[in-house]
Amino acid sequence: MQYQTVILGAGAAGMMCAAHAGGDVLVVDHAKNPGEKIRISGGGRCNFTNMYASAENYLSGNPHFCKSAMARYTQWDFVELVDRHGIAWHEKTLGQLFCDGSAKQIVAMLVQELKQAGADLWLETSVQSVTQTPDGFDLSLVTGGKAVKVACRNLVLATGGKSIPKMGATGLAYDLARQFDLPLIDTRAGLVPFTFAEDRFKPLAGVALPARLSNQRKSFDEALLFTHRGLSGPSVLQLSSYWHEGEEIMVNLIPDGTLYEKLRSQRQASGRKALTTELAKHLPARLVDHLTPQLKISGRLADHSDAALQELCDALSSWDLKPSGTEGYRTAEVTLGGISTDALSSKTMEAKTQPGLYAIGEAVDVTGWLGGFNFQWAWASGFAAGTAIAQG
Repeated sequence: MQYQTVILGAGAAGMMCAAHAGGDVLVVDHAKNPGEKIRISGGGRCNFTNMYASAENYLSGNPHFCKSAMARYTQWDFVELVDRHGIAWHEKTLGQLFCDGSAKQIVAMLVQELKQAGADLWLETSVQSVTQTPDGFDLSLVTGGKAVKVACRNLVLATGGKSIPKMGATGLAYDLARQFDLPLIDTRAGLVPFTFAEDRFKPLAGVALPARLSNQRKSFDEALLFTHRGLSGPSVLQLSSYWHEGEEIMVNLIPDGTLYEKLRSQRQASGRKALTTELAKHLPARLVDHLTPQLKISGRLADHSDAALQELCDALSSWDLKPSGTEGYRTAEVTLGGISTDALSSKTMEAKTQPGLYAIGEAVDVTGWLGGFNFQWAWASGFAAGTAIAQG
């Protein structure tokens, strides 16, 4: 069978590429359904983009690489597409845009777009081998239990990274990149919870509060959640992408900086009450109980001088912790690293040394923050490759 273009991966980037690649396109995926990571994203409502998406929200060996694609297909272009399909949406926090209904609406929209563009979609199809030919590429596939040979001029790697293997994630894009001599940046789990030895925070599981998490590279002010295994929540997931094994992190439990003045005021009105009781008005009571021994919190509020209260606030704003690791690809929302941007054109996503070979989405060394940024990269990079293919 002959196609102009074969796209490996029916995820966000792959389907977006198929919708713009000009027809005569085959999209292949080993999953039973397209867009499985879209379906489970955002608690089932899909945080499909972010109002404030820009290059500053991405990690990459080349921080400028994503600018070209994202300038030509912006968050507002995708919002216009969502509106055109009559999908209701809302802003949640920090510019994060979600469907009012179901993430399945985004999947259905993309499938409709690619089919209207004339693309074929083969699901439950595995890739046995890919070989280069003078005219492009030959693929050996197995679909419906039958072996099929497909030839194409263009091949697009859109199979994502290693995150959430239970959803079918594999390293296929990286294997093919190696086969065609495209350099790779070491991969690791990103947007992933931290773990701590000996169930350190198990007694606090379920406790959540606003916090600032920092290391020497980055700082994020968002919610912190204690879990049976360690720390999670948006601030943790964000910082995890900037963390390397063995490093310490700093947790500020009072990021708004007003606790000292509040405790001084309470000392005037409720000085006879226990400091722990008054502190629990500002922090979760279970967290106060947990910190009481290590911070030596005791006595009545009236017994504590300004200096003592300041010392307590300083401790609460600079809690140094060393994670033992992360939960890894099992729960990671994204994969950091991947196919090096040095190997690709930032305008077309085509490999510089392999004409007709493209890489898009999570397979590439471009990783966004939590909050719709990774989907926006999928839309932008898929659009860049698709339009380049269509223009021939």
